[in-house]
Amino acid sequence: MFTSIKQKLRKIVFLEHKPESGEVFLSQRRVFTLPSKPGLVFVVLLLLMFLGATNYSLNLGFGLTYVLGGVAMVNVFYAFRNLAYLHLLAGPARAVFAGEETEFTVYLINRRMHPRYAISVGFADKGHPEKFVDIGADSRVAVQLSYPTISRGLQAIPRIRLQTSYPLGLLRAWSTWLADSHALVYPQPETNAPPLPMSGQGKKTEVQGHAGDEDFAGVRAYQAGDSMKHLAWKQIAKVDTALGGQLVTKQFAGGSGSDVMLDFSALPGNMDTELKLSRMTSWVLEADQRDLMFGFRLGHTTYPPANGPEHCNACLRALALYDR
Repeated sequence: MFTSIKQKLRKIVFLEHKPESGEVFLSQRRVFTLPSKPGLVFVVLLLLMFLGATNYSLNLGFGLTYVLGGVAMVNVFYAFRNLAYLHLLAGPARAVFAGEETEFTVYLINRRMHPRYAISVGFADKGHPEKFVDIGADSRVAVQLSYPTISRGLQAIPRIRLQTSYPLGLLRAWSTWLADSHALVYPQPETNAPPLPMSGQGKKTEVQGHAGDEDFAGVRAYQAGDSMKHLAWKQIAKVDTALGGQLVTKQFAGGSGSDVMLDFSALPGNMDTELKLSRMTSWVLEADQRDLMFGFRLGHTTYPPANGPEHCNACLRALALYDR
């Protein structure tokens, strides 16, 4: 109950509402200022100095107190201006596997003609490191923030806090921002997954650098279109290509031309759904690493046999967003 009341108060006082899409402007109402711990000590010191000067009628004491008070007022202006009127924009987030840390990219845009210094950018949740950035006049800075992932799917970016104690550290100005941005989290690949399911319908033919990586038959001269994964690096390392040495490619014979179909419904029915998705993820990665043509079937999503990064990413995305 106390937590819900606290969240409602933060929404009212600090304007922490629903996620914001597009570019966000930090207006005056969105920047809040309070004395820091050194600032509170400074205020107490000023009061003691004023009381001492009043008690002993010390004109120099009054002068010093007023000068320091004026410095504090100037500090308030510069601390507020250092954060206010910034523009914020959420960039792309890196897709990762469950359990890894994803990186959210945020842009701090300064369209004013004065630079900003020592702005701290981090998540509002405690326990996550912050990054300090300086922003030049009429420029922008990209900040990458890491956040751990737990489960697959679309993970929303947590609330971000921007704050600064510039220039003297007597005042803390801050603002919060909840961007409408998500990171794609793939299922965690299964460790020691079973071999790829081969249908066995393919032909036993000689395959040169594309499929059938079963029996090594030698090397041949490199040809345009050969996969970089099949270059014979040990042989290449022995020659100097700058002096006319040729690139060579591994050649395989008697390999399996079998079709590979990764079908979610073909897995045992008593398996846990998340374990099935983990196994499918492991198979997709293995097939992509071996540069095999493979088909993919998951619920209503079906992809014909293909290979390459686009096909692999499409399959991983389907696994991440799968909903029974």
